[in-house]
Amino acid sequence: MSNGAETRIKRSQIKILTAAEDVFLRNGFVGTNMDAVAKHAGVSKQTVYARFNSKEALFIQVVEQMTGSAACDIGEDVEDNFEGKSVKDFFINAAIDQLSVVMTPRLMRLRRMVIGEVERFPELGESLYEHGPQRSIRRIAKAVAHYGRVGELQETDPYTAAAHFNWLVMGAPINSAMMLGDKSIPAKNELESHAREAANIFLAAFSAEEPSRRNANSISDTDIRGR
Repeated sequence: MSNGAETRIKRSQIKILTAAEDVFLRNGFVGTNMDAVAKHAGVSKQTVYARFNSKEALFIQVVEQMTGSAACDIGEDVEDNFEGKSVKDFFINAAIDQLSVVMTPRLMRLRRMVIGEVERFPELGESLYEHGPQRSIRRIAKAVAHYGRVGELQETDPYTAAAHFNWLVMGAPINSAMMLGDKSIPAKNELESHAREAANIFLAAFSAEEPSRRNANSISDTDIRGR
């Protein structure tokens, strides 16, 4: 296949995926058909089927594209450089970045749609879980392992600790947005405040510092915020 043909195919795929994202988010999974996607993309239905074998396969690609884009925005697609970053700075910034990117109406609509179809199409849920929470947890697990090795966190199972961190950060905001709709997505300053608090709770639980020193630091942080 020539480079020109490969380029045309790639452009066609991107065009279809972009159109499919709009149609799926507007109509839901059940309410979407390949005709509607083809029309929105400005291509034939045969072209859609040539690039993607089924609606399920197309939707999985949409999920991977949307979550992959979010991961890129957070920085999960590259290896973190921990050099010169304190454990507190890393985890607070990671929490803020994660909430800022994930807590959007677009990604919340995707999550609701997938959950609504997970019994009939479990592969949709598996794809969202693998490219969403699992990717975030694996990234944080590497940080837990690093800061454990250098003595800033307790030596513990990195994946378990990372899962605790992920759901401390994401649990309450996502739960509200999933059940109450986009209107319940907090404002930027509220998200940042929650992110800092969640990160501080995690660090209080997993810090390698002696309890007395840890408590003193917590009091100091409270005093600073209160002034």
